[in-house]
Amino acid sequence: MCGIVGIVAKSPVNQLLYDGLQLLQHRGQDAAGIATAEGSTFHMHKGLGLVRDVFRTRDMRSLMGNAGVAHCRYPTAGSASSPAEAQPFYVNSPFGIVLGHNGNLTNSEELRAELFEQDKRHVNTNSDSEVLLNVLAHELHAVAKTHTLEPEDIFRAVSQVYRRCQGAYATVSMIAGHGLLAFRDPHGIRPLVVGRHMAPEGTEYMVASESVAMDALGFELVRDVEPGEAIFIDMGGNFHSQICTDSRMKNPCIFEFVYLARPDSVMDGISVYETRLRMGDSLGQKIRRVAPDLHIDVVIPIPDTSRPSALQLATRLNVPYREGFIKNRYIGRTFIMPGQSLRRKSVRQKLNAIGMEFKDKDVLLVDDSIVRGTTSREIVQMARDCGARKVYFASAAPPVRYPNVYGIDMPSRHELLATGRTDEEIAQEIGADAVFYQDLDDLVQDVGAGNQAGIARFDTSCFDGCYITAEVTPEYLAQIETQRHDGETRKQGATVTQLDLNLQRNAS
Repeated sequence: MCGIVGIVAKSPVNQLLYDGLQLLQHRGQDAAGIATAEGSTFHMHKGLGLVRDVFRTRDMRSLMGNAGVAHCRYPTAGSASSPAEAQPFYVNSPFGIVLGHNGNLTNSEELRAELFEQDKRHVNTNSDSEVLLNVLAHELHAVAKTHTLEPEDIFRAVSQVYRRCQGAYATVSMIAGHGLLAFRDPHGIRPLVVGRHMAPEGTEYMVASESVAMDALGFELVRDVEPGEAIFIDMGGNFHSQICTDSRMKNPCIFEFVYLARPDSVMDGISVYETRLRMGDSLGQKIRRVAPDLHIDVVIPIPDTSRPSALQLATRLNVPYREGFIKNRYIGRTFIMPGQSLRRKSVRQKLNAIGMEFKDKDVLLVDDSIVRGTTSREIVQMARDCGARKVYFASAAPPVRYPNVYGIDMPSRHELLATGRTDEEIAQEIGADAVFYQDLDDLVQDVGAGNQAGIARFDTSCFDGCYITAEVTPEYLAQIETQRHDGETRKQGATVTQLDLNLQRNAS
């Protein structure tokens, strides 16, 4: 899960790109980068950390040009601690290309070998995004007949990218001297939207992971980028688009609506906020059905993502809704922190309990999901420390039992609390008196109720183990489980350093 932004405007875009990243900071907090295009010259700055920490005034002043792309990173492949893997990535041939990527390639190892053995291209990092960039570069080189590219040449190259690259990918890229290219994988697993702004000098265009970035920057949401579609906006602001594959189907990741996206976003025509309200209503109905005699004094959300669901659940159960935890907004999202020890340490720094809401009460805590259980266990203990009589825990999502291979950090089953455990055993593990999970059929119905965009089927693989793309086999899952575990990416990252391309400067 990462956040990406691309803009072609009539005036400098550095501040727009920075503000766009700030609005998408929830999608990635490990690294950030901006690349702008001034004629055929790129200017780039990137580094590890939050957006506000990576960019200083002098950095922003150097990012000249009326077009550019930006990226905030949450690592799912490669190293969380390596500055070399901050994006956008750059390659100088052909033409000069910078690219930012949200998602995860499921055949990156095969592609890496092909790039070296057949395409004669070098990939310097462990990042699948650099692999994707080099595949795109090779295919653009193959279609280029002269030193310039026409839109139909670019779309032909993207069609070959679709042929070669498997998995989930939503990308923004700049081709030096030509314009902004964005495309979404043939299953539309990761989100991508396009908007426009009518400036006095002409139409400006923006592509981003979520519509919330457009709302705040004054851009009108036009539509979602379709699965298998490529959009090219030239430096003159002319808009071109084309479906570049015959084999496509809309299968967006349902976990975007559960946790990843901001509630004020609209993706694939579906309001995230309305979805979470429906999730709370369904969960309330289930609790009333399976535990009709359960006594609950108060419903308390785990801030922030679960608030809409908890509010609607409380309404359905006719139980008071209270804010029992205060969130420190200067601590990152614990789910996307790489490493169990970091997540565990962060929980009590992030949340502080209001004792009066717990003392001598039977409390129902509501969270968007339970993944590893680290956060849930700490929160239940906080409620008990405040004097709660009973602590029940409700998850607005079904049990997460399977790895996600499409861009969310759920790489191995042994990390997932629900794998191989009953609800009673899960409650015991997190110290709760009982645990209530959303049913998958209800979740699909809650999200799909707003579907007017032709969604064939949601990717629900982390809940049911049914993967959208055919290459994800039991053998593939076994391979990634042996390769990836907590701490492995950090160990790899220690051996990778940033090449001095004058594209990254120290923050000193």
